[in-house]
Amino acid sequence: MDANDIKPIKEDAQGKMKKALEHLEQELLTVRAGKANPHVLDNVMVDYYGAPTPLAQVSSVTVPDARTILIQPWEKTMLHPIEKAILVANIGFTPQNNGEHIRINVPPLTEERRKDLVKQTKVEGENARMSLRNARRDAVEHFKKMQKEGLSEDLAKDAETEMQKITDTFGKQIDEVIAKKEQEIMTV
Repeated sequence: MDANDIKPIKEDAQGKMKKALEHLEQELLTVRAGKANPHVLDNVMVDYYGAPTPLAQVSSVTVPDARTILIQPWEKTMLHPIEKAILVANIGFTPQNNGEHIRINVPPLTEERRKDLVKQTKVEGENARMSLRNARRDAVEHFKKMQKEGLSEDLAKDAETEMQKITDTFGKQIDEVIAKKEQEIMTV
């Protein structure tokens, strides 16, 4: 066994870490930061003829100004199911249906709500870090198993050290994403 046997394991772990970072970024898009953002509705599922369907697949979601989200359904019959889905999603919005489209006025966040959102952001960040640690642990266990099967101790140790450096790099990226989102949330 040699360094070529280590490469696929490092690449696999790196791929898992990249996915954890991308997932964190996706999750943080749905966290409301005080101004209108169509991504806060990404998790809203609408009953579309008996099948739960993402809101974006049954309507156009736009942001005409910093405090308003406008939802234009593809079919007029979807107005009430969309309105109901937004209320059921419990994201803190009250939709206003005028018979043509649904308007959501985004209220400014209170200081308490901002702090709750920062906590939620930190929880998401910790989940991403846990994914990083799991990927690193799996890779290191694999290296140790390979060492028992004939990989030199030096190569195994070097691979572990390199995995730690990769993990640290992704950890810093997660910290940056979290810090950016916290600043966005706390900015009035």
